[in-house]
Amino acid sequence: MLLSCRYLPPPVAVGRCASTIQAGVQQFVPASGSFDSSALEQLQAFISQASRLFVISGAGLSTESGIPDYRSEGVGLYARTNRRPMQHSEFVRSEKSRQRYWARNYVGWPQFSSHQPNSAHLALRDWEEKGKLHWLVTQNVDALHLKAGQQRLTELHGSTHRVVCLDCGELTLRAELQKRFTALNPGWEATACAVAPDGDVFLEEEQVLNFRVPACNACGGVLKPEVTFFGDVVKRNTVHFVHNKLAESDAVLVAGSSLQVFSGYRFLLAASERKLPIAIVNIGATRADHLTDIRVSARCGEVLPAIKLS
Repeated sequence: MLLSCRYLPPPVAVGRCASTIQAGVQQFVPASGSFDSSALEQLQAFISQASRLFVISGAGLSTESGIPDYRSEGVGLYARTNRRPMQHSEFVRSEKSRQRYWARNYVGWPQFSSHQPNSAHLALRDWEEKGKLHWLVTQNVDALHLKAGQQRLTELHGSTHRVVCLDCGELTLRAELQKRFTALNPGWEATACAVAPDGDVFLEEEQVLNFRVPACNACGGVLKPEVTFFGDVVKRNTVHFVHNKLAESDAVLVAGSSLQVFSGYRFLLAASERKLPIAIVNIGATRADHLTDIRVSARCGEVLPAIKLS
């Protein structure tokens, strides 16, 4: 599912990244022991045998770029705070909730949008360029795969880099909305407490009371990030498209996802029904561990660049 370049962040000029995690990023990556060489050899053989590889990536791929996730043991949002992400129904029905969400998002956007792809993103891009990767489905909304230059990509849950009008459906760039926020809120400022996974920050309620939220330029409707919030569902045509790409593939790799959300896990169930070989690279247990014999518990940025393509 390729989207018009009008709505995509530009690819960035990045070279090969070292697999070492920078000190400021490490706080979001859960601890992982060293993996044995036999596990890497198994994964190497798995990748070598695949000719049309289908990859599902998750938040564990982006933690190494400095973006926190929700579920990682000890370092995820759920472990560190009692905060929970915005629910779709809350955003739709409550103007106050939208005001709070956009105020937080406005403060967090400059930092969130500055994150860059890491060595795992670049390895997957290289696999595509060399004809190994048939399709990549990401559950992430950070656009890092697009920044890395990935083309054969579906953003299953959308992207925070795009904004949609809930009334007329018009798509615009999030960067353009940032300019409108600034123009509508001269002199408004707030101090962020902590960064959240989807581009917003934590603010106290009194900090957002006077924050003004613009309406759709086209119809005056309600603006929302073009992402699937918790409690919402992925569009049926997107799911159908991904199932078709899975049907064209001959092997499945999970990279950095616990697959706790059914929207991604469903494709592992479908792959198992098709008798496709499955491999998983993720720190910690996943919902699909029982579907595979190849399981590497390590950082994607350490493992994926180590795979050699023939």
